[in-house]
Amino acid sequence: MAKNYEIALLFDFYGDLLTEKRREFFEFYYNGDLSLSEIAENEGLTRQGVFDTLKKGEQQLRGFEEKLGLVKRFRLVSEHAEQIVRLADGLRETGADVPRLAAAIREKAEEIKNSV
Repeated sequence: MAKNYEIALLFDFYGDLLTEKRREFFEFYYNGDLSLSEIAENEGLTRQGVFDTLKKGEQQLRGFEEKLGLVKRFRLVSEHAEQIVRLADGLRETGADVPRLAAAIREKAEEIKNSV
């Protein structure tokens, strides 16, 4: 499941860079939950041909990430936004006279988190 999540995330970022056929096969396999055999039958190909197309697409997606690093950056920004939210929550819980500041920090962090 984790592997499928990783591929799905890579596809979300870089899927438009794949060929139309590879994009279609990814949609069928990962989003449409079709088996290799079902895709092969629908497309008039062999099961091995569909498998090879998906594997080449996965390699391409990993190559894009290696060169561009968008997923890594997305995760880093999301992680930092989460940390800001936790810090703001902790600041609010201290009882100090800073609840308005803490609320503003939290609101901004939520905006960052939701925008990426």
